[in-house]
Amino acid sequence: MTLIKSISGIRGTIGGRTGDNLTPVDAVKFAAAYGAWLKNDRNKETYRVVVGRDARISGSMIQELVMNTLIGMGIHIIDLGLSTTPTVEIAVPMEHADGGIILTASHNPKQWNALKLLNSKGEFLNGVEGEKILKYAENEDFTFAEVDDLGAITKNDAYIDLHIEEVKALELVDVDAIKAAKFKVVVDGVNSTGGIAIPRLLEELGVEAVKLYCTPNGEFPHNPEPLKEHLGDICKMVVDERADFGVVVDPDVDRLAFIDEKGEMFGEEYTLVACADYVLGETKGNTVSNLSSSRALRDITRKHGGEYFASAVGEVNVVQTMKDQHAVIGGEGNGGIIYPASHYGRDSLVGTALFLTHLAKLKITVSELKASYPPYFMSKQKIQLTPELDVDALLEKMAAKYANEDVSTVDGVKVDFENHWVHLRKSNTEPIIRIYTEASTQENADQIANDMIATIKEVAGI
Repeated sequence: MTLIKSISGIRGTIGGRTGDNLTPVDAVKFAAAYGAWLKNDRNKETYRVVVGRDARISGSMIQELVMNTLIGMGIHIIDLGLSTTPTVEIAVPMEHADGGIILTASHNPKQWNALKLLNSKGEFLNGVEGEKILKYAENEDFTFAEVDDLGAITKNDAYIDLHIEEVKALELVDVDAIKAAKFKVVVDGVNSTGGIAIPRLLEELGVEAVKLYCTPNGEFPHNPEPLKEHLGDICKMVVDERADFGVVVDPDVDRLAFIDEKGEMFGEEYTLVACADYVLGETKGNTVSNLSSSRALRDITRKHGGEYFASAVGEVNVVQTMKDQHAVIGGEGNGGIIYPASHYGRDSLVGTALFLTHLAKLKITVSELKASYPPYFMSKQKIQLTPELDVDALLEKMAAKYANEDVSTVDGVKVDFENHWVHLRKSNTEPIIRIYTEASTQENADQIANDMIATIKEVAGI
């Protein structure tokens, strides 16, 4: 049980003691800190915040606490109720709101919940803004409104439909081509709000949607992170239903994975690759992903005549680099698609629609599409270090050791070799170095990771 306070929000397990878990007191404190920051940052007479949640069991309780805290600060609320992270993100600017809060712990198990905080553009706060909110919370520096100045709640449950209409209206989403393809798709909504949004989107696009775990009751039927080891049921169902493919999302619908017609994983890393392949074929430009994402995006971008850029890990870093480099698409290798023509946030509805259009135009199967991309395999490991070891100094030594290679120190140390790469990042909470590798076979990726662990131990003298 733990409470994680960071610049991107507050996340914790439900129950337990205040300050150690996400208790009602902690939810109120951090909602008030966000309200205090908002009022100080915007400095105007009236304030409006969009609030939505995924289907977690604790969601209704946490949402009521958050909304009523903000009301107590004189802030008006647009309550989307059950929603998705990208839906709240697009609702903020559509409502001309001052900010937004999504109650979701993303891919964490059901005992977790979190407050994800947005600015007036519907984008995640940057590090400076997040630090200010943490300081407000630490100092309990809040001023509440007098009785005549309390905020009010306006309910609006239309935004998932509005989101779908916005996706359908995107220039590169070819609704007619998708309808003509007569796709059949299985959807695993992990009993959260993806079970509402994704089938509804598919039906609007003329796709036959077969629902699996699409009841938004928060009882996750499997670990909600959309990884191969958790997805046996949908892999079997795609084959049994003779579907064209399967769609899997996490509880707040910002991560997207596909299953091919044979019941095999398309690969989370390749969600972005496929969508980028389609977008770049229609719109020349650059791409961005984080340093721990597949090299396949770089290869596809260069094939289309664009330039690839890597950012530090974290959505806010990807978004900033996308803006700096005028990227036409970007995201993260965990299945997060960021398409600026829609908005600067990971969006599984946008990703699904782009993927469907790509497939409809190519008139090939999902397995054939995967086979057309460069084959890369990743290994993700970690090494435990002693608490007294200076991890920053160790990473500096590792960067120096490989100085003759293509080395990035934007986020830890990433070494790009000719046929593979290695990314070393330290944990912010414990003496651990995370080791990500990618190569042309799984065996090579694993071996490179093991060799790197041995090198780290040698350099560290452990």
